[in-house]
Amino acid sequence: MTKSIDQVFAALADPTRRAILAMLLEDDMAVTDVAEPFEMSLAAISKHLNVLMIAGLISQEKRGRVKWCKLEPDAMKDASIWMQGFGQFDPVNLDAFERFLATELEQGTKEIP
Repeated sequence: MTKSIDQVFAALADPTRRAILAMLLEDDMAVTDVAEPFEMSLAAISKHLNVLMIAGLISQEKRGRVKWCKLEPDAMKDASIWMQGFGQFDPVNLDAFERFLATELEQGTKEIP
């Protein structure tokens, strides 16, 4: 499990790969269509796609002469579960914290003779 999570996070670390995943959220795409918005060679895009495939985030299949990419969202499941463990704490409400501190400080000064 750790190896796959490491591969997922390594794949997600690159902004180009994250952009590719966002594009594939809409629908399956041909490799040439994936490459179109990026200012890099088709070989460079293929390397990014390979990293995504190794991590299991996408799959590819050949339809006729065209290679298609498909998002595999289940590959993020273990990483998502791992990240949810860090969401167990409520976000700090700074206004409420400030009021709490003011109240505590006010009470503390009243107790000092």
